Amino acid sequence: QVQLVESGGGLVQPGGSLRLSCAASGSIFSLNTMAWYRQAPGKQRELVATITSGGNTNYAESVKGRFTISRDNAKNTQYLQMNSLKPEDTAVYYCYARVADSRRYEYQYWGQGTQVTVSS
Repeated sequence: QVQLVESGGGLVQPGGSLRLSCAASGSIFSLNTMAWYRQAPGKQRELVATITSGGNTNYAESVKGRFTISRDNAKNTQYLQMNSLKPEDTAVYYCYARVADSRRYEYQYWGQGTQVTVSS
């Protein structure tokens, strides 16, 4: 079993910054693609950014140029640096990871979510 623990959410004013972290622990043979999703009240969960084990990244159009996803493979941790935050970025942010076991079977895991609120 694998656990994903997020941290770093909170309340920030428009134009401010936050950095989210997500640490993976447990039975990890290979930590493959990781991602951040978010879900605002009354809306569907949406993909924010992804990062492969090799460091290739992709972003939703709405966050390009403002958010940066990164990871530290030695620490099994990924990060989301969020700059120039807007009220519409307010949501619960979820960490996602695809983890392979020794047989190379891949499983998906989700964190518990961390609230990000952008408001003056």
